[in-house]
Amino acid sequence: MSSTRNLVPLFLSLPFGLVIFTFFIIPLCLVVMVSFWDYNAYSIIPDFIFTNYEDIFYGCVKSLPAFSTTFATYLSSLKFVVTVWLITLITGFLVALFLSFCVSTLQMQVVLFLLCTIPFWTSNVIRMISWIPLLGRNGLVNSTLMDIGLIDAPFEWLLYSQFSVILAFVHLYTLFMVVPIFNSMMRIDRSLLEAAHDAGASTWQTLTNIIIPLSRPGIIIGSIFVITIVMGDFLTIGVMGGQQIPSVGKIINVEMTYLQFPAAAANAVILIVITLMIIFTMTKLVDIRKEL
Repeated sequence: MSSTRNLVPLFLSLPFGLVIFTFFIIPLCLVVMVSFWDYNAYSIIPDFIFTNYEDIFYGCVKSLPAFSTTFATYLSSLKFVVTVWLITLITGFLVALFLSFCVSTLQMQVVLFLLCTIPFWTSNVIRMISWIPLLGRNGLVNSTLMDIGLIDAPFEWLLYSQFSVILAFVHLYTLFMVVPIFNSMMRIDRSLLEAAHDAGASTWQTLTNIIIPLSRPGIIIGSIFVITIVMGDFLTIGVMGGQQIPSVGKIINVEMTYLQFPAAAANAVILIVITLMIIFTMTKLVDIRKEL
């Protein structure tokens, strides 16, 4: 009887394990395998070579102290990741803090939370393209600023620039930071806040000593969401950057367009390794299993 009872968790986890194995483990193994294959202009050749990885890092050492094209591309992607992560973290934390502690009724929390999700009722492409009429050279922002006399010529950097890419990323993915942080904050025992207030703690002391530490699981989970999505993105950078800003995701997309699947797989493996290293470092800061 006890042995059967011990097998129940195993059977319950089988569907989840099957999904992970089918849609994650097998595709990941295939990508790693293909990254060692050879290819030409017409076909992919099963093999075991390191040429694809050598081509990626070719000239990287010789070009030092200047950055090679490969290093510059990966650095560009990492710069977007860090910038978007910081902005979404601050914005998501403030929104979650307001919803959790400044809104008194559950009904109003639900209403405001639904308002935050309204933009997500449409596709990413529609939400992203909606910025173009606003930020263009003759868009609403430049036209308004020129009409009221604040500027004499339109700002060129509002669209098809790093600014527009970061703005689109923040618009698209801030909710991925809000939801887990809000979930963590709602689990905080309100008696702790009352005890801190009775002990004479200031609002800042309560925030830094109670709310932020207890919100760390949500912060880590939200950070993982944002970092993994932005790290491999190519569509947002391509559209909002005017196809002028390099990124690893864009390189992979171009290589796949030209049927250079082994080269694309090699870049994908390197990107996955970097992303997993970042995630592994974050998971060491807090035990996210308590949040799941």
